[in-house]
Amino acid sequence: MRIILFLILLCSSIYINAQQAFPQSWEGKWRGQLKWYKTGKAEPQEVNMELRIHPTDSINTWTWQIIYGDATKDNRPYFLTCKDSSKIHWQINENNGIILDQFWLADKLSGAFTVQNSTIINNYWMEDDKLIVEFYNISVKPIATTGGTKDSPPVDSYKVASYQKAVLLRQK
Repeated sequence: MRIILFLILLCSSIYINAQQAFPQSWEGKWRGQLKWYKTGKAEPQEVNMELRIHPTDSINTWTWQIIYGDATKDNRPYFLTCKDSSKIHWQINENNGIILDQFWLADKLSGAFTVQNSTIINNYWMEDDKLIVEFYNISVKPIATTGGTKDSPPVDSYKVASYQKAVLLRQK
């Protein structure tokens, strides 16, 4: 019985620590290569990517600054804010009226949003001291609808237009 109780407490502690580790354990300056794969193209386009995460003077708010390529050309100074006490619901504020809802799920920060006929699904997570970033770009218009019979519901299929992945390393 003591062993079972110990294991329950240990697992609870690990879960709570994992929840508390984000975003504090992600703080810092991250840099790497973003590979952008487009459907129908064999070779990915590559661009330098940085993500800078730092606490601010506001409670439950961090900088979430994304830089693609040259910082003078594509610098996106966003903010990340925790929206609930369970630290599951987050928002990335682009400081231009756009706020992207994000959710802590399976040790990943994940979100989905639609802009200009594309739905973007994003994921950020830590793996072996690396910050992994990925984006899926999916067309909002279905390319086919199948099913819809008495034996199956209608199912829409969508074009996956591109996939982006970056492996970022913490900079000192």
